[in-house]
Amino acid sequence: MMVFTMHLVSANAGLEKAAAPSVLESQHGSVRPLAAEDLERVATLFLTKFRQQRRHRLNRAIAETAEYMRKIYLDPAGQSGASNALVQINRQGRLGGFLGVLKARYELNGATLNAAIIGPLMADPGADDGSAGPQLLRALHQGEYDLQLTDSANRTSLAFARPMKYQLMSAHCLGWTCIFRPAAMVAATLRRKWPGVPLFALDPCARAFDALAKRRFKPPVQHSPSQRVHREPIDAVQFAERLPTLLSDYALRPSWKDGELPRLLTLAAEKRADGPLHFGGTYDETGKMVGCYAFYGQAGDIANLLQIQASGYHWRETLDSLFADAWDMGCVGIAGQTQSRFMPHLFSYRNLFFRYAGGTMVRSRNAEVTEAVRSGNIFIGGVMGDRWTRLSSDDFGH
Repeated sequence: MMVFTMHLVSANAGLEKAAAPSVLESQHGSVRPLAAEDLERVATLFLTKFRQQRRHRLNRAIAETAEYMRKIYLDPAGQSGASNALVQINRQGRLGGFLGVLKARYELNGATLNAAIIGPLMADPGADDGSAGPQLLRALHQGEYDLQLTDSANRTSLAFARPMKYQLMSAHCLGWTCIFRPAAMVAATLRRKWPGVPLFALDPCARAFDALAKRRFKPPVQHSPSQRVHREPIDAVQFAERLPTLLSDYALRPSWKDGELPRLLTLAAEKRADGPLHFGGTYDETGKMVGCYAFYGQAGDIANLLQIQASGYHWRETLDSLFADAWDMGCVGIAGQTQSRFMPHLFSYRNLFFRYAGGTMVRSRNAEVTEAVRSGNIFIGGVMGDRWTRLSSDDFGH
């Protein structure tokens, strides 16, 4: 069975379509853009590969997944023409595979670049002879994109894509988890895995254990992050206004226009698995925002970082503010994906653990892009990642 899972990374709305091959033929079948009539079959394949569905609600899950895929692959605001996502159709006319692709814009040294953001790469073992994955990626590489990227490829995908000259950004491949209350975190993890099982008996035990362990698991921030820096809650509009400015020192960075980032954040707020989406900012003594962050979270659950960014030397204060917000909200812990710029600061927090979270890879024939990636001078992940999409974590059909 061939299943590659480079999860969906971005859905910037308001972008013109990149030219993709209308049909790419080979001896194994053809590759063409996703069409409305493919959605039900693609949704079924997605649920088969990535979700375990109860039989009595499978039809409802297929319909909901197909409608969500329509929104992000076929009907993004302002787009027209063929979808950037691709399907492989075998010689018998059956769906052999699917590659979720959405277009984003980057800028480098004043030039605008088209980026193909790679999403789920799936093959149906019943209709595929092992060629669907390579054929889909070859078709993508022949499109008019200046770079292709993903930030959550699994190990199978790493082995598959690196011979195709994808550069691996190792510092971005780790995830981190900071534990606030260990027993409550275990209980929250069990609830996520078995949401239908009553686990109320765990709560008193978790509270008792965490009371005994509170000396070892203290609040991650014991005091105000800085005498000169303070935190305040902000909204999505403020976050969208400030984030591009904080990215100005990256050589290769997103280029959002015409309300694209606010629309992306609106889509991100639809995600359900990790609680509501919250925004925060850190400000210096003059009132200037020097950092911002967005995370999903709710009391009694594990917070999940979507994005964090800071300017200059304000990474530690911004991380402190993020952790303090999650603690004050009653979250039992917080998890996120590493970035090379703030990873050194994570080492100073107690009860923080690292794990493999997914491969971050970039492919380009542009030498300047390749050099920016090699030096880590690219903004990738978060809102230019797949953490905001419902496909990354949500159950469908409830």
